Amino acid sequence: MAFVAYSASTTALLPFNRIFSGGMGKKWNRLSPGYSARLRAGPSALSRTSSFSSAAAGKAGGAPPLPQLSEAEKTLPIYTWPHKKKPRVCILGGGFGGLYTALRLESLLWPEDKKPQVLLVDQSERFVFKPMLYELLTGEVDEWEIAPRFSELLANTGVEFLQDRVKLLHPFDHWGMNGHKQSSCGGTVLLESGLLIEYDWLVLALGAEAKLDVVPGALEFALPFSTLEDACRVDEKLKTLERTKFGKDSFIRVAVVGCGYSGVELAATISERLQDRGIVQAINVESTICPTAPTGNREAALKVLSSRQVQLLLGYFVRCIQRVSDVEASGDATVIREGKDIAKHNSEKYVLELQPAEKGLESQNLEADLVLWTVGSKPLLPALEPCDKPHELPLNARGQAETDETLRVKGHPRIFALGDSASLRDSTGKLLPATAQVAFQQADFAGWNLWAAINHRPLLPFRFQNLGEMMTLGRNDAAISPSFADGLTLEGPIGHAARKLAYLIRLPTEEHRFKVGLSWFAKSAVDSVALLQSTLTKVLSGT
Repeated sequence: MAFVAYSASTTALLPFNRIFSGGMGKKWNRLSPGYSARLRAGPSALSRTSSFSSAAAGKAGGAPPLPQLSEAEKTLPIYTWPHKKKPRVCILGGGFGGLYTALRLESLLWPEDKKPQVLLVDQSERFVFKPMLYELLTGEVDEWEIAPRFSELLANTGVEFLQDRVKLLHPFDHWGMNGHKQSSCGGTVLLESGLLIEYDWLVLALGAEAKLDVVPGALEFALPFSTLEDACRVDEKLKTLERTKFGKDSFIRVAVVGCGYSGVELAATISERLQDRGIVQAINVESTICPTAPTGNREAALKVLSSRQVQLLLGYFVRCIQRVSDVEASGDATVIREGKDIAKHNSEKYVLELQPAEKGLESQNLEADLVLWTVGSKPLLPALEPCDKPHELPLNARGQAETDETLRVKGHPRIFALGDSASLRDSTGKLLPATAQVAFQQADFAGWNLWAAINHRPLLPFRFQNLGEMMTLGRNDAAISPSFADGLTLEGPIGHAARKLAYLIRLPTEEHRFKVGLSWFAKSAVDSVALLQSTLTKVLSGT
């Protein structure tokens, strides 16, 4: 996962001045955890689709009716906000976009009667610093360092946290910015626990999930790598393979599908972990790795992958993934690996059928003990169903909410969207990438624009500032290409240290940064002492 180099000017955007701590979140955190994995609509929790729509508007030319809860909504338990008159801001999603928007709101100076009540809703109990998930596989970081609990991060703030999933959104704000003078409610959010939240302002920052359903067998047999749960699952699978193949002549074979930033970082990390016990093969439909990366980053990555004997299969796409046992049971004798027929049944082995994407290449099949999928993602805002409601959230073909330059959803002045949930183009008309860097910067603008909207001030247009790109290539290796110095790439141990420092600065709160900084310093000191002892031992034994 690519994240950008950090500049000193951006530090001023980090939230400060925690004001007070509320207790409502603790009460609601105990809701039932058995929720489904995606947004859904309708009364049944088994529904696979979602309709994001509003109630019908008033007759043309007449005053719009007041937004009213339906009879079904009136029977639901309603979230109780601490204050009746202060603005209510509901933030859906606790990633870089959602959490940092909440903290930005907390850091701003507010008139006493305008300071909003902020509720953050996320399906997980932890915020995950995704660019450092790879370090979990090498043991370089601990889980608490890059995945702290929301309850800990928000303990000294006025932000409440609720662990739940979104089921249905019902916006009212198509009646206008202020609606009827007698009502300031912007809409309602129905959660899968059955809880109904009335809000004045809404932030959509639900992120995205891996897209595995594009190739037969990928959903069943490939593992994604985009969440904390994914990282833990991959780590456990690697530990199992390391145990079962310990001391044996056979290699641990890992296939990584995709050679963008995520695929390259994953291939470099796993090849370093397995060393001479494993074979890592990375597959990419493009003829090169990281095609959009700076030249320095790409060259540094190629050098590291070559030194660790990672096999690059460029110009191929995966046609399907099957179990070895299923292939043998079907009597298919054409599946060959390295010129040898697959000799025995093993339900833990998989076959990837590769088709050439370019001329001059031949089809081939690979066998792997572990298949990792890093290609494609889909926003957690699903496509809209055909609906008889006249007002809906405008979504693009990828399922992202279309926003104006102030990050407000088009046609809905009380709803902001950012990160993977938003579709926004830069000044050149190019769609902004769904990266942590973009979400991080959008969170600052979203927080400020919420302040401006609540205080009836002009909103600022979002302008993305590319600060550079960086990638991890192993426990002591990384590559950084800052935007302020053309042609400069920091790599090796220097790049690794600079990357960790940049990420330390980006951690969400001062308290957490301090704890993690101490932990990393202690680990570095221990590693330095161990290296010194090892060097002295070698010198003394040589004499």
